[in-house]
Amino acid sequence: MQLAAAPRLERHRIFHSHDVEATRAFLDSKNFRVDFGRGENQPLDAHVNGVYLPGMYIGYLCYGRTTALKATPARTDYWIQLPIHKRFEITMGKRSAVCGPHRGAVLSPMNENLIRSEPGCGRLVFSLTGTTVVRQLATLLGQALHAPLEFADTMDLTTGYGQSVLHYMRAAVHDLEQSDSLLRSPMAMSSYEQFIITGLLLSHRHNYSDALLRPERRIAPRDVKRAIDYVEANLDAPISLADIVDAAGVPGRTLHKHFRHFTGASPMGYLRNARFERVRRTLLHAPAEENISVIAAKCGFDHLGRFAVEYRRRFGERPSDTRKRGREN
Repeated sequence: MQLAAAPRLERHRIFHSHDVEATRAFLDSKNFRVDFGRGENQPLDAHVNGVYLPGMYIGYLCYGRTTALKATPARTDYWIQLPIHKRFEITMGKRSAVCGPHRGAVLSPMNENLIRSEPGCGRLVFSLTGTTVVRQLATLLGQALHAPLEFADTMDLTTGYGQSVLHYMRAAVHDLEQSDSLLRSPMAMSSYEQFIITGLLLSHRHNYSDALLRPERRIAPRDVKRAIDYVEANLDAPISLADIVDAAGVPGRTLHKHFRHFTGASPMGYLRNARFERVRRTLLHAPAEENISVIAAKCGFDHLGRFAVEYRRRFGERPSDTRKRGREN
């Protein structure tokens, strides 16, 4: 008999049980209805692990035996589900699709989504808070939504955004399994969340995709300058794309499309670059007694080890080398 894959995110266990009724009660409390398949070779081994971010949940699910799962109307979140072991089938009304190593699912809350998973099917999941996704889309459009947001049901994991989101989800899971996880930092959480949601809205097909791709007026440099001024004044705060858009005074899709033309980076990329430039300037003028980790934290970096690795990659020297060189000049 084939061994089940090792559960992911066990450091962040939410629920684990071999008991059918206990598992059914747990899922019911989360507004899911479940039917478990029967069979002597299908023992229940339910694992629900994960981490809650402000507008997102990153998790791992596996139930051991054949499972049919359906969300109740009380759930209003969007789900990205990526199989990493075995397969599952999603049914949306009269449509259905089998998801496996090369295909994931994107589930919208207005649909009646039924997921039937094979015995031992393990999958990584993003649960995206409905209000967060809709607010981000409205920010990109520059206007309120006139109809519910609905995504294409399946996602190709071999190319484009699907391939990228699988890569970045695996990277996040690996990071969260470490004792010194970078995503423990509120700023890192915010940046990661913004990256996933904005990428999903810009790259995965939905009923507002054409509106997002519609040509817009060219941004005047003064609009970009307002955004840059806001970023530079808030480098030590967990800035979101919506915050930058509000400061710029233009629709988010317009800012996102043309910000790179004037700065060479996306708005969130510019933010990260600016934080590194600020910490470098600070190190060059820092007194000998000031701790590097304190300087990094003031500039928005909470994980010293990972900060030091990226700093060296960017500037070709360690943070301590920069500070030493500054004292010598």
